[in-house]
Amino acid sequence: MNSAEAKHVLEAALMCSPQPLPVRELRVLFDDVLGADTIKTLLAELQLEWAQRGLELVSVSSGWRFQSRPAMRAYLDRLHPEKPPRYTRAALETLAIIAYRQPATRGDMEDIRGVSINAQVLKQLEDRGWVEVIGHRETVGRPALFATTRQFLDDLGLESLDQLPVADDPAQRAQLMAALAAADPAQAALPIDEVEPVEDTGAPSTPPEPSPETNPDDGASRATSEPADPSP
Repeated sequence: MNSAEAKHVLEAALMCSPQPLPVRELRVLFDDVLGADTIKTLLAELQLEWAQRGLELVSVSSGWRFQSRPAMRAYLDRLHPEKPPRYTRAALETLAIIAYRQPATRGDMEDIRGVSINAQVLKQLEDRGWVEVIGHRETVGRPALFATTRQFLDDLGLESLDQLPVADDPAQRAQLMAALAAADPAQAALPIDEVEPVEDTGAPSTPPEPSPETNPDDGASRATSEPADPSP
């Protein structure tokens, strides 16, 4: 099989897959005859071949996928004019806190926001597949530690949390999360600088400071914060 034929196989597999495919799964297409580096080279060539088309080949946290380009979003929305689910400011700020301060307990989130957080807010984020419990803090009551998921990164079109933009105040972080709330996994992730203001519920909040390292007392690692290589 020559490289052109191999790219056709990769193209077909990625086009037909409903989920991103990591390099290790793409190697199965060729009975592991092609190495990871060869697969990555072929994918890079495919990216160039699709550079001037309405679809683009991108690498996200879970692997590689084809998606519509951001410029196509306005046209594709006409096919599905239904609005995506709206999320309250409380939900978006809670998601932002988890993204930037993970792992975090519900108590941590309440301390940062300055108000109590309804359990339904966390359930909503879990049901969407954006956050999950990764452990428990070894303290009184052993509260659950929440962190973001690979789905969270995929829906933002990111490979790792290191690619999250620096947001200096709560409003910016809430707008970042609003971009995620508007993202359609079947299309490109909404560019994070093209967001509408979120609904303000009047709840007081204070900006969470980035916390790149996990507190050793947390009793769990920040598993989703490390750059994810789709090749394993």
